[in-house]
Amino acid sequence: MNEKKYSSMSVRRAIGNAVTYAVLILVSIIWLFPFFGLLMTSFRSYESEYGGMIGYVIPKRFSLDNYRFLFSGENNYLRWYGNTVLIALVVSVLQTLMVLCVAYALSRMRFRGRKLLMRFWLILGMFPGFLTMICMYFLLKQFGLTQAGAVPGLILVYVASSGMGYYVCKGYFDTIPKALDEAARIDGATRARIFVQMIIPLSKPIVIYTALTAFMAPWCDYIFASYVAFGNDKSYNVAVAMTRWVWTNDYQGYFTRFCAGGILVAIPVTILFMCLQRYYVEGVTGGAVKG
Repeated sequence: MNEKKYSSMSVRRAIGNAVTYAVLILVSIIWLFPFFGLLMTSFRSYESEYGGMIGYVIPKRFSLDNYRFLFSGENNYLRWYGNTVLIALVVSVLQTLMVLCVAYALSRMRFRGRKLLMRFWLILGMFPGFLTMICMYFLLKQFGLTQAGAVPGLILVYVASSGMGYYVCKGYFDTIPKALDEAARIDGATRARIFVQMIIPLSKPIVIYTALTAFMAPWCDYIFASYVAFGNDKSYNVAVAMTRWVWTNDYQGYFTRFCAGGILVAIPVTILFMCLQRYYVEGVTGGAVKG
């Protein structure tokens, strides 16, 4: 009797797993299809067969013309890509340092007004940053950080308020026993030394999580980047520049180039997430344990 019951449960479990995997595979195909179409379109030759693009996904003849155009010097794509990389890397480093320092101070130190400050930042973070775009633009303009100076201006804006994003990082620091800090303090270590030599090595997942999220924001930004760099072609990032490509009258010719540029933009982010996915998940789950 027990064997029949066990066999019946095994069959139901196998059927349930099969249905689950089938649904996941279907969802994955639906989710990946636009990216597959983007990749195939990037290899399409505009001169020979663009007109039939709507009728099929895979091109009849693969071509690297679109990628050659990006590196040919006929446009500023390499400069736009360089602007994007520069902004993302600098913001990632500076924002990570700022968030880690703020999170460590709020997690380990007790001072007057600490809870009030945390609540104030929490409430302030509920307001969308777009509300300050006009004021911020005119403020940056006074210092020459718009249009031709848009790159340092964007870096300043992205880094300036990053300390308010301490929540996940502080939650992770809270999971590290404070007894380690107390033992190090007894041995004469300063708070800075504890932070650098003890807390940071124990917090590798949250450091990587913070750096990735800081890298992604400027890498994918379009709205504020287009607002600050408006009218200056050499200060665009990739998102702004390629959007203006598909706004041209030659929409069909630039669409395939737009797809090729999009593939090159997606490659670094994809590699980062594939290599650091484990630490990213650990950082999120670890930081969610305590607030």
